[in-house]
Amino acid sequence: MKSYTEYLWLNTKKRYDFVNITAQVQEAVVKSRIKEGLCLVNSMHITSSVFINDNESGLHQDFSVWLEKLAPYGADKYKHNLTGEDNGDAHLKRTIMGREVVVAVTAGKLDFGPWEQVFYAEFDGQRRKRVLIKIIGE
Repeated sequence: MKSYTEYLWLNTKKRYDFVNITAQVQEAVVKSRIKEGLCLVNSMHITSSVFINDNESGLHQDFSVWLEKLAPYGADKYKHNLTGEDNGDAHLKRTIMGREVVVAVTAGKLDFGPWEQVFYAEFDGQRRKRVLIKIIGE
């Protein structure tokens, strides 16, 4: 069994953002030369997420509205923010959206269902953050 590791670095211009990273993940699969296996993609930060869904702007707006209702931004709303932070909401949003995804690799390609793509979700952006891509297989 072989393994391959690559890191993506992202720095969003906005506090909240959704970034399609499917092409970068597929590029890592090609570099790995692994034809059959699994690809793990996970955010290495506790205020961002990696998830799989449709690349449709209305859906991304729906996610933003829904997450803001569940965990609204506001320095006075969270005990975490009493420590001098202002990102208590971002920690909760990350928990809701998840830490990582695993995608099958078949014939050297990410093996998705219809419309599936990989996204990085940023909830406390405007600084450099890292995403791990780990591919294992043959």
